[in-house]
This record gives sequence, structure tokens and C-alpha cells, in this order.
Amino acid sequence: MAGGIRESGDDELDEQHEINVTPFIDVMLVLLIIFMVAAPLATVDVNVDLPGSTATPQPRPEQPIYVTLRDDLSINVGNDVVAPEALTAALETATDDDREQRLFLRADQAVPYGDLMTLLNDLRASGYLKIALVGLETLPATEPAP
Repeated sequence: MAGGIRESGDDELDEQHEINVTPFIDVMLVLLIIFMVAAPLATVDVNVDLPGSTATPQPRPEQPIYVTLRDDLSINVGNDVVAPEALTAALETATDDDREQRLFLRADQAVPYGDLMTLLNDLRASGYLKIALVGLETLPATEPAP
């Protein structure tokens, strides 16, 4: 009989030999939510050797626009390499032509000062005047006791 009534009078349940997948599904859903939240936080993946700074860090906007000057003098807007003559067009695209947005300038510490100033002048000529310099946070040096 396919789903018959048990004839025995004992109340013991039969052992199940199957894996309970409900906890596994719960863990997978939690991991999915964690990865969905953490994925947008990875913004820029351009490796650059930044100099240190002892200034108090300022709060970062939700969608920062990074302009990076690498040690080989290549320029990146976000993760995209941009030719110097196409810098204005790339910034207009990244900022939706809003010249009041703050740009975050990152430069490798091996970049000569003159080349950094050239990039700053190019940004100013493009109409972007709100530029923040990005550096590594370092502890301030303590003065030796007299």
C-alpha cells in the first residue's frame, strides 16, 4: 500500500538518510547579500605608489572621480587610461559635464613636480577647480624630548 497507515503501535519515527539543505541555502543567501553590498565598494584598481600625508582625512563622496597620474606619466580617469588631449572629454563624461564636482587627484610619488603641475594646469584649463589631492595616511612624526 503506497501511503498506508502504520500497523505498529510504537511512536518511533523512521530515520531519514537525506541531507537537510535548508541551512546550506540560508548561508548561501546571506553570502549573496554580502557580496551584493560589497561589490560596489571596490571602486578603483589602478596601482599607484602614493606619498604619505599627516593631514586629517576628509569624508569621501559616494561616487568619487579619481584622476591618476602614474609613474610612466599615463593618465587614468577612474580605471580608464586617457590620452592627455582627450582628458577634457573624459572628465566631461565622468562628471556628466558638472564642473563643480570635486576631482580626486592621485599621483605616484616618482612623478616629477613639473609634470604634476602640468596636469593641474590642464584640469584648471578644462574648468575643474575643485581638486583634492590624495595621499596615504601616515602618523605624524613626534618631536624628540629635549
